[in-house]
Amino acid sequence: MNEDPVRTRSVESKSALSVRKSPLHGNGCFATVRFLKGYRIDEYAGERITRREAMQRMRGSQGKSISELNEDWYIDGSVDGNQTQYINHSCDPNADAFVIGGSLFIFALREIAPGEEITVDYLNSFEQDQSVCQCCTASCRQRIIRKAA
Repeated sequence: MNEDPVRTRSVESKSALSVRKSPLHGNGCFATVRFLKGYRIDEYAGERITRREAMQRMRGSQGKSISELNEDWYIDGSVDGNQTQYINHSCDPNADAFVIGGSLFIFALREIAPGEEITVDYLNSFEQDQSVCQCCTASCRQRIIRKAA
C-alpha cells in the first residue's frame, strides 16, 4: 500500500481515546480530542497470530477482536491490545484501518469530534460469522458480512 502523506499525520496524545458504553454494541472506543480527516487515530495493537490460530479463535466468542494484517498474519486485540479493540462496526464509518509497515493503523475518514464514537466498516468476509449489524445508518446492510466481489 502506498503511504498517503495526509495519513502520516497523527494526534500526539495518550488520552485521545476512551472506552465506555456504546449505543451501537457493548463498549465502544470514543474520541476525547478532535481528529481531522486523514489523521492517524492510533495503532490497532494486540497479539500477532497466524491465520490458522485466527480461524480457530474466531470460532469462539473471543474472535471479535481479530483483524487481518495479510493472508498469513492477524492481530488479536483482546490480548495485549489497547482501546482500539473496542472500535465498533458501522456501515457508514468515520474511520478506516490501513496496514503500513506490517502494523495496522486507524485513520479518520472525516473530522471526528470529541465524544464521538470511532467506527469502522469491518467488511467481514468470514462466512461463519452471521453477526447482525446494529449501526442503524441509512446505508446499513443489516449484516456485517460482505461477500468478496
